[in-house]
Amino acid sequence: MGQLPRFKAAAIHAAPVFLDKAATTRKAIALIQEAARAGAEFIAFPETYIPAFPVWSAIWAPIENHDFFIRMSQESVLIDGPEVTEIRREARRLGVFVSIGISERSPASVGCMWNSNLIIGDDGAILVHHRKLVPTFYEKLVWAAGDGDGLRVADTRIGRLGGLICGENTNPLARYTLMAQGEQVHVSSWPPIWPTRPPANGGNFNNVAANRIRASAHSFEAKAFGIATAGFMDKSMRDQLVDRDPKAAEVLDATPRGASFIIDPTGELISDTLQDEEGIAYAEIDIGRCIEPKQFHDVVGYYNRFDVFELTVRRTRQRPVRFVTDESACNAAPARQPDQSDLDFREIALQEEGA
Repeated sequence: MGQLPRFKAAAIHAAPVFLDKAATTRKAIALIQEAARAGAEFIAFPETYIPAFPVWSAIWAPIENHDFFIRMSQESVLIDGPEVTEIRREARRLGVFVSIGISERSPASVGCMWNSNLIIGDDGAILVHHRKLVPTFYEKLVWAAGDGDGLRVADTRIGRLGGLICGENTNPLARYTLMAQGEQVHVSSWPPIWPTRPPANGGNFNNVAANRIRASAHSFEAKAFGIATAGFMDKSMRDQLVDRDPKAAEVLDATPRGASFIIDPTGELISDTLQDEEGIAYAEIDIGRCIEPKQFHDVVGYYNRFDVFELTVRRTRQRPVRFVTDESACNAAPARQPDQSDLDFREIALQEEGA
């Protein structure tokens, strides 16, 4: 029996160039290059790193946020657009795996967006394209609900890679769906801050503590490594929000910052914890360490009662319209086709190889 994979993982703790998809893509590529130079083979970015997290939805009433919604829509990216293509090309060039959060724009609507996460292979292919099932709390003012098509684990040369976005890591059925596919490395991506109350009134949601609990719980239950990667609010992002309304400083400055870290299959911390400044947290991953804890509880193996519990997951990509030319096709289940972005990228790769 061959040795199970060992590799170095990187959790990116960085701010985007606020609401600038082109500049943020360039920054993402620079960070991928930095992590790859340090020996990382799996590099994970925060929630909707491109182009930003819509924290304004927590600060102001919806009737005051039309300008930010328009900017967010214009700076969100298409799955087959140049920003995603550039990151895929860089992953292929460096031979690394990348998980990155994006605000994904619908090709059918200028105002529909999804909170999405991509796992990109070392050949540049999109291995998992997941849209957040339910936008959390005030995120519903920006993003549409996703679907089950992206509840997948990628079986790769470095292990079985999966991930969920922010509050989805509180959904036991979504987490179990990934566990049941043999997930060995789980990415949980988070926002830079998560205001739930005016800080001066007390009782604000402690996002850092909650995220550590959720990430550790998943790793402990799945017996998988966990990469928790949170966004960062830099001066530029803060200034743009405070310049719009000076009162925003009260919320932005007193709300706990998100933290990035890496944990092992028992939920123990194995990396630095980054919170108050940008950086990259690294850890060595030995997939073989996922085996021993399975003796204690294997919730997708012997430590379950499949005669008692049953879970059905509908992996259907929701689309605004389906065209058929044969009436009988209306009753047929549509076959899953590769994303057009995959076809386009293969063509790009072939052209590069032939150049």
